[in-house]
Amino acid sequence: MSQLRATKPGLLVCTAVCIFIFIYLRNLTPEEAEEEPTHPAVVECGFYPDELCSALFEGKEAAPQIAKFCRNPHGSEILAHLHRPGNCSRISHELHFITRPLSADEGSFSLAYIITIHKELAMFVQLLRAVYVPQNVYCIHVDEKAPKKYKTAVQSLVNCFENIFISSKREKMAHTGFRRLQADINCMRDLVHSKFQWNYVINLCGQDFPIRTNKEIIHYIRSKWKDKNITPGVIQPPSIKSKTSQSHLEFSPEGDIYVSPNAGFKVEPPHNLTIYFGSAYYVLTRKFVEFVLTDIRAKDMLQWSQDIHGPERHYWVTLNRLKDAPGSTPNAGWEGNIRAVKWRNKEGTVHEGCKGHYVQDTCVYGPGDLPWIIQSPSLFANQFDSTEPLVVSCLERWHRLRVLGQAEVPVEAHWHFQQKSHLNTELNR
Repeated sequence: MSQLRATKPGLLVCTAVCIFIFIYLRNLTPEEAEEEPTHPAVVECGFYPDELCSALFEGKEAAPQIAKFCRNPHGSEILAHLHRPGNCSRISHELHFITRPLSADEGSFSLAYIITIHKELAMFVQLLRAVYVPQNVYCIHVDEKAPKKYKTAVQSLVNCFENIFISSKREKMAHTGFRRLQADINCMRDLVHSKFQWNYVINLCGQDFPIRTNKEIIHYIRSKWKDKNITPGVIQPPSIKSKTSQSHLEFSPEGDIYVSPNAGFKVEPPHNLTIYFGSAYYVLTRKFVEFVLTDIRAKDMLQWSQDIHGPERHYWVTLNRLKDAPGSTPNAGWEGNIRAVKWRNKEGTVHEGCKGHYVQDTCVYGPGDLPWIIQSPSLFANQFDSTEPLVVSCLERWHRLRVLGQAEVPVEAHWHFQQKSHLNTELNR
């Protein structure tokens, strides 16, 4: 019987076990947890982690309380696999990477990914193996200021895959602002000159996670955005512009009017461009990427973007509104379900509050947010971090089950995170 379905005494026993684990893990420093992996048996959050995940997805009342004591379920296990000597075949199998296309449609439609990272190695591995399939191509931008040990570990993993590579040019502090924009451009240059063919490019950061499978992402693009770019954003109304100030760096809720952090531009935009404001995240056609790298307006816009706040929130949406840009959507607004984000100012309307904690008005998801995440129509969710590791661990199990359930080829044993579990039976219905 599931402990989360049991009587009150059963819940007390489970809670006591979790408290013991929590006390044990609390005594580890962050460095020890990252660099000296504990034994997998310790970090499993009790005897039934998959039952706990199932209960969280189902919204069981006791589950979030128990989850508070499960702080590090699988990160250390992942790091142990990375640090253990062995060949690439072993690493690929032990880390459960998908090793061949799962359907004919997917095999004939390749995506490129740009992933910018600077911390949390285990979470990066979880993200990468969730979006990885051998017919896609992946450019990883590792922040130039990341620790040497971090860079070495990422390079060692990347070396095991022909279709994954690290950006040839790295930026410092590239998780926001102009350097973030430049990091994407650097990867785009590498991608268009790589030997791999791809149809669209999608950008991610280390705090993202997919909530749609590769098959579902392709279907979404083909059915609603065929040969079109997805760059949610709008022209900012004059009535809003007068209220802006440089303190509003993070106010960019997709699905709402974007309040620019720029009260006014020191220099007018080049080529009389109309500046739009929107998401830093996109889904772009290959032809549009080639346009961005070669068109004089795009180059001048990039140069101009060095002197404004949040240029990554202006650049893509502005260029995609040009009528002659490949795949452009001049009349689009906030359409395009790219990211599921819980913004503080949407509490009570779009969502019923953050079950984790807010950082700069963005929710860092907690276990109690899982039902909301998987019900979202978006392709990806943001944001996750290592303070709530169980959230990603549960989400990737749910996601992998969807991936394997949609496979049109025989499923290989190492693609499973586990062979048989309560999670399988509950979520595969």
